[in-house]
Amino acid sequence: MSKYLKIAFRNIIKNRRRSFVTMLAIAVGFAAVSLFNGYAHNTYLGLRNSAVSGEGLGHLAIYKRGWLANGNVDPDRYMLTSKEIAKIINIVEADDDVILATPKLHLSGLITNGRISTIFLAEGVVPEADRTIKGSYYAFRPVTGDTLSTRKPFGVEIASDLAKTLSIAPGADVVVMAGTMEGQMNALDVSALGLYDTGIPATNDKFVRMTYKYAQSLYDTDKAEQIIVLLSDWQKTGPLLQKFKKQLSAAGIDCDIKTWEERSLFYRQVKNMLDMMFLFMFLIVLVIVIMSVVNTMGMAVLERTREIGTLRALGLKRRGVGALFAAEGAMIGFLGSVLGFMLNIIIWAVIGAVEPTYVPPGSTSAVPLTVALVPQFIAGLIFFLMLLSLSAAILPARRAARQNVVDALGHV
Repeated sequence: MSKYLKIAFRNIIKNRRRSFVTMLAIAVGFAAVSLFNGYAHNTYLGLRNSAVSGEGLGHLAIYKRGWLANGNVDPDRYMLTSKEIAKIINIVEADDDVILATPKLHLSGLITNGRISTIFLAEGVVPEADRTIKGSYYAFRPVTGDTLSTRKPFGVEIASDLAKTLSIAPGADVVVMAGTMEGQMNALDVSALGLYDTGIPATNDKFVRMTYKYAQSLYDTDKAEQIIVLLSDWQKTGPLLQKFKKQLSAAGIDCDIKTWEERSLFYRQVKNMLDMMFLFMFLIVLVIVIMSVVNTMGMAVLERTREIGTLRALGLKRRGVGALFAAEGAMIGFLGSVLGFMLNIIIWAVIGAVEPTYVPPGSTSAVPLTVALVPQFIAGLIFFLMLLSLSAAILPARRAARQNVVDALGHV
């Protein structure tokens, strides 16, 4: 095999201009696919962290059976009772891969400063658990003023645009109103401890965060809508979901469990869009590589017809001629991929040095444009393009191998 590679390399050097153009096409395609994959990889990572921590979804959410289908119609019937909450938390937190399990309650109603009233959407959380789930996102989207605390049960955090609508600052008192589980209107005084930016224009004029106990008192209930579970490793989400289903079923708790990916519509939509763009780009590169290699190898066969005839006359079999051209195609693919990898490293380094930013759709703040180097993908792409180039060279190689020896020797 080494002699075929040696001859193939010499033929590439002999036709250096044509070979370089083909390798350059492969290199640009390699760099484009690899860079886009690196961008998508970092985007998926950021979206996953945003869903799990930024949105506070955790890795798993446990609901009472029927809540997802009928919770809006009859919430009191499909909410988790205090006994069920305690039992679920005890079972789930007994697993070593679980960091915490905490109840959460969503609610909506009216908020007023005495002159202006507007709707609000709120989530009732256990402050300490919520800070653990959000992690670095508390620093990324800091609260102006004080944060939620169980020591201040009547304090809330209000989204900045909602605070502007109500013309309030940290420390101001407002009134929130919501319907209880019995259908009666309940109104409570609250103190706006701090203001925060949700990062999404559609929610920044509506959201309120309050303590879990305060949300229960506003709804006049001791129940919860869901239990959020935070894991030590997101890759254990699937196995632990199945494990908890069996454990909770054995304990007599009929529930539904959803993963962060199932609950985050934004993550799924962006991922599907990027996957489709990647597929489209990859198909374009695929066609370019195939056409470039076929054209290069076809011209090589045409120009080296007499050489092929001489090799056949010296005893080289058809299989040997085919292997020679196939090796040349594979080497072009490999060298083009190596060139593409070098181009990829250069662009990656430039992006890292410049640190460009952009404002993604649906966001209120700029984020850095980052591209990751994914070694497994790069290695796989090199192997794939080498195999693709080899495959693209097979058709010209077969045509070369089938030539009549006498006709090939007399070719002009």
